[in-house]
Amino acid sequence: MTRCEHMTTIGNVTPRTLGCEECLKNDQKWVHLRLCRQCGHVGCCDDSVGRHATAHFHHTGHPIIEGYDPPEGWGWCFVDETIVDLPNQTPHNGPIPRYT
Repeated sequence: MTRCEHMTTIGNVTPRTLGCEECLKNDQKWVHLRLCRQCGHVGCCDDSVGRHATAHFHHTGHPIIEGYDPPEGWGWCFVDETIVDLPNQTPHNGPIPRYT
């Protein structure tokens, strides 16, 4: 595993939505969800049409996401392009709609 220099950006966050923020606004479907561990943005994965988690990283520079739905137990650093060990998993705020 490559060393990640961005572990200090990981916070305990509250997910801002019960699904991909942009997909919900645009009535799009997603495959899996990713959670920004710096601000709580919920975005869709790169297998989804919108690729909103990656777009959020490019817009904000927030480097680390969590595999969020289904809970996957891993983190990813966009900058270092490596899996990171998260200190904990973020609980869901409620049932997340399925769009796969």
